[in-house]
Amino acid sequence: MTNTAPETEEAETEPGPASAAPRQLRVIAVLAVTIVAIDQALKHWALNALSDGTIIDVVGSLRFNLFFNTGVAFSLGSDDGIGPWISVLAILVVVGLSLGATSRTRLGAIASGLIAGGAVGNLIDRAFRGDQGFLHGAVVDFIDLQWWPVFNVADACIVVGALLMVVASFRAPTP
Repeated sequence: MTNTAPETEEAETEPGPASAAPRQLRVIAVLAVTIVAIDQALKHWALNALSDGTIIDVVGSLRFNLFFNTGVAFSLGSDDGIGPWISVLAILVVVGLSLGATSRTRLGAIASGLIAGGAVGNLIDRAFRGDQGFLHGAVVDFIDLQWWPVFNVADACIVVGALLMVVASFRAPTP
């Protein structure tokens, strides 16, 4: 008679090589959806609270001050019309990362979720916050440190996610 008992819990949780671990797409998706919801809610608040020119001083040099960005990061290329295409490219990169080996680690999945949520949050702005048609809107920026370009939650998530992705890529075991 053969022993058909399930493997011990210790064997099930033992970490293996990244190529053998399943991709953590659920972590990526849940984090991305959460980031989009938070980002859009805060942008909605900023539009309502700051549209009349109000500036809210928070602490130190941090203040909330409404800006609209039609370019890429730090308003570069504002007049070139490349902003929306950078957002689309960022989403394609995230899809590639999500299907790669890095997404098999928890840190890599968190990084991909942050980048995906930030990219989608800014793409929503570009798609629907403009009078000149689809993908011709401006990203709502409102976090003003006064010594750094004005940004939003989506921008912060993209930057943190990119840094975590670099760390995750060095930590991921090779097959």
